[in-house]
Amino acid sequence: MPKAIPKLNLLLDGCQVLGIPIDERQEKQFARYCLTLADWNQRVNLTSIVEPEAVQTIHFLDSLTVAGALPEETLQGGRVMDIGAGAGFPGVPLKIAFPGIHLELLEATGKKVTFLNHLVDYLELSNVEVRLGRAEDLAKDPALRETFDAVLARGVAKMATLVELTLPFLRTGGLLVAHKKGDITEELHDATKAVRVIGGKTPIIKQVEVPGLTDDRVLIIVEKVSPTPSAFPRRAGMPTKQPISK
Repeated sequence: MPKAIPKLNLLLDGCQVLGIPIDERQEKQFARYCLTLADWNQRVNLTSIVEPEAVQTIHFLDSLTVAGALPEETLQGGRVMDIGAGAGFPGVPLKIAFPGIHLELLEATGKKVTFLNHLVDYLELSNVEVRLGRAEDLAKDPALRETFDAVLARGVAKMATLVELTLPFLRTGGLLVAHKKGDITEELHDATKAVRVIGGKTPIIKQVEVPGLTDDRVLIIVEKVSPTPSAFPRRAGMPTKQPISK
């Protein structure tokens, strides 16, 4: 692993813009995250972005925009799930910045789960659970179903599929927060029926400005307003192959 500790000026300046205070311990955790991401990426295909400057903006700051969509009580001690966590984005940066969160990282690829377990130990994060499996299967677990205050998803699927994979985990009143960019009008239109059937409210689009990025990033916020019917999610693969049509 490279020994040089990366300078995190971009992250620190960006956090000031986002209104997220970062102390010395948290800064060290982000620096160690940078280092271990670059090291593991030589052996496991985690991300194409490992340069410290790009990681600070495209991964860390982009992940932290989620904070602007979540209630204070969730940030201070809520139960949050990151679906398709991959290399840990957006869940782990949010956990570093808001250590009171109880975080579940859900990932279907074994090698990435191994990395996430290492990362949680390496960064000395408490109240973090890493789970290997698919959302379609784990959403049937009574310990997980309709128990979360927020579910996060970054680059997982189109909205019609995503709401079926995520809303079953949310309690009534909980929030799905999905990272998207560009014109998503058609994608949201196609998800209208799926949102209603699974128990969600009409999505809200929240414009976000990530310091250093100019590619029209937004957060899609869906509030869970009614229980998800027991038939959902359907068996593994079905939400992607046959999304609930509009």
